[in-house]
Amino acid sequence: MSEIEIKDKSIDVFLDDLASKSATPGGGSVAALMGAQSAALVSMVCNLTIGKPKYAEVETDMQALLEKSEALRDRLTGMIKADVDVFNRLMAAYSLPKESDAEKQQRSAAIQLVLKEATEVPLNCASACAEAVKLSQIAAQKGSIAVISDAGVAVMAAYAGLKSAALNVYINTASLKDKTFAEAKLAELEKILHGVDAMATETYSLVKTKL
Repeated sequence: MSEIEIKDKSIDVFLDDLASKSATPGGGSVAALMGAQSAALVSMVCNLTIGKPKYAEVETDMQALLEKSEALRDRLTGMIKADVDVFNRLMAAYSLPKESDAEKQQRSAAIQLVLKEATEVPLNCASACAEAVKLSQIAAQKGSIAVISDAGVAVMAAYAGLKSAALNVYINTASLKDKTFAEAKLAELEKILHGVDAMATETYSLVKTKL
């Protein structure tokens, strides 16, 4: 990737980079992007509901939801680059010399250290995407019927981001030698995933009933 921030690139350039032989950006960045898109759609539903007399009763709720969705969008947007950064550092660790026993030990230690962070990054992304699922549900419940389908797209984007981020947690924990750390992170992930399948399905169904 060039020195230009990923978030400042055009969609075409990002997709070209994604399709190239370069390992970054990859699935982790896409997971964060899907979450960010979900949060942005929630914000859109809020902005097209706030100020409408028909939805005066939920005005305060939608303003609060907008504040949360915008904060979440900013958080997830930052994760797009965070995934690239940690993956590049992991590849750098794998590229360390391994001729002598000392070099092998140093290389292994460096890899394991970065792998822990490479587990935390998608775990944080999964948590943020799970939050996006919850915010999408509120948007579907209280948002303007004129943009109800967008609330449905928001929940599906968030759900896809969550499941995608989870895959990166699974693959990185599998390579960790510190099994206590790995098991703790997998337990955190399971807590994040708990109930989200049902919530996403319920929200999608709710949206369909309003179409």
